[in-house]
Amino acid sequence: MIQFFAKFKTLAIVLAILSVIIISAIYTLLKPEERLPIFQPDMVNAELVDTTVQHVRKYHTVADFKLINQNGDTITQDFYQDKIYVADFFFTTCLTICPVMTDHMLQIQKEIKNDPEVLLLSHTVFPKTDSVPVLKKYAEEKGIIDEKWNLVTGDKKHIYELARKSYLASKSDGDGGPYDMIHTENFVLVDKQKRIRGFYDGTDPEAIEDLMDDIRILKAEYAD
Repeated sequence: MIQFFAKFKTLAIVLAILSVIIISAIYTLLKPEERLPIFQPDMVNAELVDTTVQHVRKYHTVADFKLINQNGDTITQDFYQDKIYVADFFFTTCLTICPVMTDHMLQIQKEIKNDPEVLLLSHTVFPKTDSVPVLKKYAEEKGIIDEKWNLVTGDKKHIYELARKSYLASKSDGDGGPYDMIHTENFVLVDKQKRIRGFYDGTDPEAIEDLMDDIRILKAEYAD
């Protein structure tokens, strides 16, 4: 009996290895690939969406924009062509949620510093006071890397329309005065086709971890 098992020992080992390989292959084939949702306006809290796009159920993308960054450079979607990016809304004199949001954006900047696929974009909601020199000073104080992160100002109406019609991230349409925008704490993940792939609470450390995980998932989607 011992001689019998010794004779087929090698065969048994080979069969065991093949079984592991086959089981792993089947598991890989059956396991669904992780994919992020593509958010449409009708999937988002109507309070954050302009009435003109609340009904939209497909093909929603971030509209073209033309804004000015902390260096006085004109920033359009060309800067974000074929890039994944995280967008938010803030203002430099904010003393409530904005400092926490900025700290978390800085954390993301650190993570993506050497990643050419991912960029950041922060829109001021108070363009009248957040001029180019103000944004430049803020960027320098915070350690913002110009090549990775644009702080942008520009026409107020244009910024507010982007917030409500494109990024779906504002509770006000900006018609009530110079300081009327009730922006949210949301960070918005945008893919290379200008589609929204996620919303994250920019004040929540756990949400930032989720955002970083989703960036990895989104990058893998483009690597297929």
